[in-house]
Amino acid sequence: MHTLLRILTYLKPHRKRLALTYLCIAAVTGLNLLIPWIIRQVIDVGLATGDRRYLLQMALLVVGVAAARVVFSFGQRYGMESSGQMVAYDVRNQLYDHIQRLSFSYHTHAQTGQLMSRITEDVGALQRFVAGALLDSLSIVLMLGFIIVILFQMSWQLALAALAPMPILALSVQYLAQRMRPKWKQVQQDFAQVTTVLQENLTGAQVVRAFAREPYEIAKFDAANRAYMRTRLSTIRFWGSASPFMGFLVALSVALTFWFGGPLVSAGALSLGTLVAFNSYVLMLSGPVQRLGNIVNLIAEALACADRIFELLDTPFEIADSPHARVLTQVAGRVQFEHVDFKYSDGRQPTLTDINLDALPGQIVALVGHTGAGKSTLVNLILRFYDVTAGRVLIDGNDVRYVTLESLRRHIGIVLQDTLLFSATIRENIAYGRPDASDEEIIAAARAAQAHDFIMSFPKGYDTEVGERGITLSGGQRQRIAIARALLINPRILILDDSTSSVDMETEHLIQQALKTLMRGRTSFVIAQRLTTIKSADQVLVMDHGRIVQRGTHDTLLRQPGPYREIYDLQLRDQEEAIASVAAATGAADLRPALAVTGG
Repeated sequence: MHTLLRILTYLKPHRKRLALTYLCIAAVTGLNLLIPWIIRQVIDVGLATGDRRYLLQMALLVVGVAAARVVFSFGQRYGMESSGQMVAYDVRNQLYDHIQRLSFSYHTHAQTGQLMSRITEDVGALQRFVAGALLDSLSIVLMLGFIIVILFQMSWQLALAALAPMPILALSVQYLAQRMRPKWKQVQQDFAQVTTVLQENLTGAQVVRAFAREPYEIAKFDAANRAYMRTRLSTIRFWGSASPFMGFLVALSVALTFWFGGPLVSAGALSLGTLVAFNSYVLMLSGPVQRLGNIVNLIAEALACADRIFELLDTPFEIADSPHARVLTQVAGRVQFEHVDFKYSDGRQPTLTDINLDALPGQIVALVGHTGAGKSTLVNLILRFYDVTAGRVLIDGNDVRYVTLESLRRHIGIVLQDTLLFSATIRENIAYGRPDASDEEIIAAARAAQAHDFIMSFPKGYDTEVGERGITLSGGQRQRIAIARALLINPRILILDDSTSSVDMETEHLIQQALKTLMRGRTSFVIAQRLTTIKSADQVLVMDHGRIVQRGTHDTLLRQPGPYREIYDLQLRDQEEAIASVAAATGAADLRPALAVTGG
């Protein structure tokens, strides 16, 4: 009942539309109930007396009723369907808005297919419930109520006989309602699994083909699809057996009407017209009864889907503005970590332990360490993708937990290794953080990111569609678009998460030139696997198992034994010594700057 009442709250903004719809429903019900009365009058008065004028009046009345029913039936159907669509629109928007605000920890565990299923199929079930069950139920209640009253007015003895199967019908409806809800919930779960398999396959299409795993993926989808089909067929089979049984009970009522009504007509206790009208009203029960079975099915489906929808809507925001959050206005760019610990909600071991650092405005801070050392987690705390377990993260002395998320992230730019572009034009992707940017500003950002020339090589230039996830561009091109996107918002703090590790040497050189422009005058945090990208950093932090184990500049760390020098020995020492030997032998100038181009 709580779930049903919660669904009804979505109807409040549409009260006027609902009132008009209910008016049309009542009108249609009343007009339908007139037809058997007209039939009785035609038989008992018109045919009995042979009054042709009266028969003409009744015929015209039938035409008028039919015409009025056309008008009100349209209003009823349109009102029901439009109300369902509007509720679906509101719920879908609310779900999407809620998903946007859920924390990264939620998305780490949630399956995309499950979320897509809830915002599409589950919302669709709510729409069908409002349009086909919630509003139609009024028509059924009115029809059943008025028919029962009319039957008792016509002959209470015959009404008792005709309505004898109705208690069995009520018990059948109750049994159907109890059994259908869990069945529909399982149907929706299985459909969500189909969506999950499909989404993963489409996202990983390149990997699937590279490893020739198409047969395996087809079999996996077939298994999920088969499970969904079987669950749905089981549900339909159960519902399909209940609906004809309800029709049988109505037929039984008709039989009882003739069995008990025939002798009454023969004895003169009941007119023939009354018996025909009485039987017409009993037959009219079949429509509402059949729709009642469908409504019970729709209600069960809607409640099962609503449980899944409200489960998502009730998921709390782990990261949200505090009640007294301040707006972060002017930012110089000083970033401090004070004894910061962090542990993921499902983690047993801390990911970061006692992190202390002080990045002054304009400094470049490099983060080095093996995979899983905690580098990305550390920069995610600056953006407040997660909240610290202990300690504080400060920007210009402001604890990031007590400033608004929107103002915090407005001052931070980020360029990731796996760059995501949206299915839009290059212009729209660059201006994603500043939709109001002028063409001149967009072009200036692209030039600074070393992207303008390749953009202009496309026939449509900045109006080129990049395709889903930027698939029509190379990795280096996507990376430079991302750099232009970050440049355009002019952030005071910049995060570069291994931005050049997956491109060729020439592209890396172009990206490095763009990054130099991007980092100029900004506090920058650079996560890098290649030491060539961080040699000029003001601070190099070497991380291991969530701790800072070394810190200093590139040169000072090379003079110390430890993990940094070990990484240097593996990556650069041989190349730098070889280049130095060549330079000494040929008398050439120091060639080490060439490393930026060769990737050494």
